[in-house]
Amino acid sequence: MPAFNKILIANRGEIACRIQRTAQALGYRTVAVYSEADSQALHVQMADEAVNIGAAPVQQSYLNIPAILDAARRTGADAIHPGYGFLSENPDFARACRQANLTFIGPSVEAIELMGSKRLSKLAMLDAGVPCIAGYQGSAQDDTTLQREAERIGYPLMIKASAGGGGRGMRLVHQREHLLEHVRTARSEAQNAFGSDELILEQALIEPRHVEIQLFGDTHGHLIYLGERDCSIQRRHQKVIEEAPCPVMTPELRQAMGAAALRAGRAVTYVGAGTVEFLLDRNGRFYFLEMNTRLQVEHPVTELITGLDLVQLQLQIAAGQALPLTQEDVTLTGHAIEARLYAEDPAQGFLPQTGEVLRWEPAPGVRIDHGLCEGDTIGPFYDAMQGKIIAHGATREEARRKLLRAVQDTQLLGVTTNQRLLADLLTHPGFIGGDFTTGFIAEHFSVIARQPATDEQLALAAALFYHHSARPHPPGLAGWRNNASTPWTCRLEVNDQIHSVTAAALPLTTDGRHATFVLNGIRRRIAYHLDGDRLWLPGLALTNRTQPVANPQADAGSGTLKAPMDGAIVDVRVNAGERVSKGQLLLVLEAMKMEHPLTAGIDGIVKGVQVATGDQVRNRQVLLEIE
Repeated sequence: MPAFNKILIANRGEIACRIQRTAQALGYRTVAVYSEADSQALHVQMADEAVNIGAAPVQQSYLNIPAILDAARRTGADAIHPGYGFLSENPDFARACRQANLTFIGPSVEAIELMGSKRLSKLAMLDAGVPCIAGYQGSAQDDTTLQREAERIGYPLMIKASAGGGGRGMRLVHQREHLLEHVRTARSEAQNAFGSDELILEQALIEPRHVEIQLFGDTHGHLIYLGERDCSIQRRHQKVIEEAPCPVMTPELRQAMGAAALRAGRAVTYVGAGTVEFLLDRNGRFYFLEMNTRLQVEHPVTELITGLDLVQLQLQIAAGQALPLTQEDVTLTGHAIEARLYAEDPAQGFLPQTGEVLRWEPAPGVRIDHGLCEGDTIGPFYDAMQGKIIAHGATREEARRKLLRAVQDTQLLGVTTNQRLLADLLTHPGFIGGDFTTGFIAEHFSVIARQPATDEQLALAAALFYHHSARPHPPGLAGWRNNASTPWTCRLEVNDQIHSVTAAALPLTTDGRHATFVLNGIRRRIAYHLDGDRLWLPGLALTNRTQPVANPQADAGSGTLKAPMDGAIVDVRVNAGERVSKGQLLLVLEAMKMEHPLTAGIDGIVKGVQVATGDQVRNRQVLLEIE
């Protein structure tokens, strides 16, 4: 009998879509699970069957093990692929799948359990002879012990959630007086994200490279590695751009890192796809960071340089088949680079953003893994990453050039994204030269300004507002003339600033999605979305303020603290009547799996607190007032 026939994907978004493409191409039936917020999502539409497993919060849906197992039972699924994130590295889930006679497409429970703990995995790696960073990985977790161990290790040091990854529960501490504050935040974030507040401490390597080795093992005792990936371009300890091969890799270093990764895998008799992550210093010394017992977000760059489908390998191994290649068969061809497309505002400290997907047009000519549909709502409940843009070339420069064009040509309107930052990173001389570390963004992009509106964008916006207005007297645009020789004026708001635009009518045609216009003798075509007085252009949102509008509400500088995004209040630090100082922590907001501290904009007395711990809040909702 076949090992399995129908696969339930216990995940959402782009990875659920990615897994289904391979599974369906191989003849498997697929089952999607979805929360109430994802009922119309692309991964649901792609699946042969789909089951609603609960409300939007992850604890009630994508982390709800009984609901997922029940969905498998009801649909007759006989295998489960966990994707990455959520339950992918949860040993209780893997154990529950096997107890329910479901094939878990991943490693053994024992491997997940050991490698899912940074504390226990580091102890195991030391025993296996894998180079490790100095630190504390003991079981005692009280503040006194952590303070004592921090003094022994020395500053700067890293606090890390033992159970997790993705930058959650991770804090860099430069001075001892800040240790306990960061410990508290890391514990809280780790508990919320992974269900465990256990921490480890490590000596901080300042500005190393982050290089990882892709492993694959089968049930027949074979274990190989598929080269490496450089994941050094990060913000908040989360990856932004990844590539393969690593720009500074040598054959000797690759062999040494590969051998260390194999030792790590053999220490747990590893089966399936796994990644051993290392920190690499400028002297070529490398240190074990962690092992991820799952498929990685950045797996496409390995697929493009090896010609292998890593999901297909996972399915073959889970079905009991032997690896179809040996270490000697592994070849690396060309270069691949991946950019992660996040719904976030780099100018606001990378705050996650929510909103409706008004326009989604992936660029042609490259691989784009995503789970987006026009009309989707990007909410506060899940990760900010919306997709990945991946380019392959014969050389690194060819791959970089293709990726840059694709990043610039991909259109996601309706929500703020990191696209401009991605383009700036790809054109930075340090990145072009391959000379970067994990501190690259902090060093070169410590201040990220909002994108200002160009004269061309303002002129185009004015022309589009006019073009779509009712004639002959468009509301809010009285006095405009449909005559190229007659100038007209409007007031456009961009990033809270009003621009008075006086221009002659542009030669312009539109199909309602794209505008073709001629400005200064140059013909261009651009995507846009217009909804009443609100216009979205690539990387920019504008509002028609030609008619007088009411004064906006006071901002934080005048004492009113508003939510910077949709999310949940996880901590309230002050009470009404309490005196506070500018910069003092008032509230902590959790959104898209990260905690965001909200501070006072002025000195004063708390007039009122409008929220409590556990409240769900909307973007721009008033949370607290100071007078």
